[in-house]
Amino acid sequence: MEKLDLTIGGMSCSHCVHAVRTALAGVNGVRVDDVQIGAATVAFDAGVANESAIAEAIEDEGYSVVDTKRWRESGG
Repeated sequence: MEKLDLTIGGMSCSHCVHAVRTALAGVNGVRVDDVQIGAATVAFDAGVANESAIAEAIEDEGYSVVDTKRWRESGG
């Protein structure tokens, strides 16, 4: 699995966290690891999902993806 750390703009409360978590969970091939105000970490199957689909889900909720860091999940 690939991992993606996202910095998200426009989040300010627990409703925002819930909205982003729900949107990310709706993307096929994505596992939501953590969502906090201003940030999220997800794991995704690169054969099913991609960074654009993940960002689009967040943007569709009215938030902006400010930065991303992609890395590979270590087995274990």
